[in-house]
Amino acid sequence: MKALLIIDVQPDFLPGGRLAVADGNAVIPIINQLQPHFDLVVATQDWHPAGHRSFASSHPGRQPFDTTELRGLPQVLWPDHCLQGTPGAALAAALDQRRIEAIFRKGTDPEIDSYSGFYDNGRLKATGLAHYLRGRGVADVYVAGLAADYCVFYTAQDALREGFATFLIEDATRAISAEGFAQAKATLRIQGGHLLQSPEILDAAL
Repeated sequence: MKALLIIDVQPDFLPGGRLAVADGNAVIPIINQLQPHFDLVVATQDWHPAGHRSFASSHPGRQPFDTTELRGLPQVLWPDHCLQGTPGAALAAALDQRRIEAIFRKGTDPEIDSYSGFYDNGRLKATGLAHYLRGRGVADVYVAGLAADYCVFYTAQDALREGFATFLIEDATRAISAEGFAQAKATLRIQGGHLLQSPEILDAAL
C-alpha cells in the first residue's frame, strides 16, 4: 500500500507568509494531481503555540535565522509562524483536501521544535504517524510539500528509520536553501531513500 505524505502546505510557508519558501505555491497543483494515484493521503501541519522557543522573538537580542540550542540540539531561530488557530497555520486553501484522511500536527511542545512528521527533533515524542501508517498496511511512503531541506527531509529520514520504503518527489517540494536541499538529497540516497519526479508516478498510472 502506498501513502502520500503532504508536509506543511500552509499559508505561512507560501509566498507572502511569515516564513515563505520561494516558489512554494508551485507544489500545490502537482500535489493535487498526485493525490488520486495513492491508496492513502495524509498531511502534516506545523502547529506552534505562541512563544515557541524556536522563534527568534522568544530570545531577546536574537534575529530570525540566528542559531542557538534547544534541549542540547542545534536550532535555527525562525520568524513566528504557524501559530495555532491562525490563518497562516491552516492548510492552504488551494490544496485539495478531499482525499486527506488524517492530519498530524507537530511543533506543539513550546520547548522543542519538530521538523519531522513522525517525531520532535529530540525524538522524545512520536506524533503517532508511524503507528497510523502501519495500521493501514502502508509499505511505501512518498513525501512532498514544504520545506524540502527541513520538514520534508526530516520526515523522509524518519520514514526510512521506521522501515518504510521512502520516496521524495523532487518537483513536489521546494527548499529554503538550494545547498541544503542538495545535501539532504545526498543524505537520503546514502540512507536508502529514493528520489523521483511526479511524471514518473502520473505516467505509470496511465
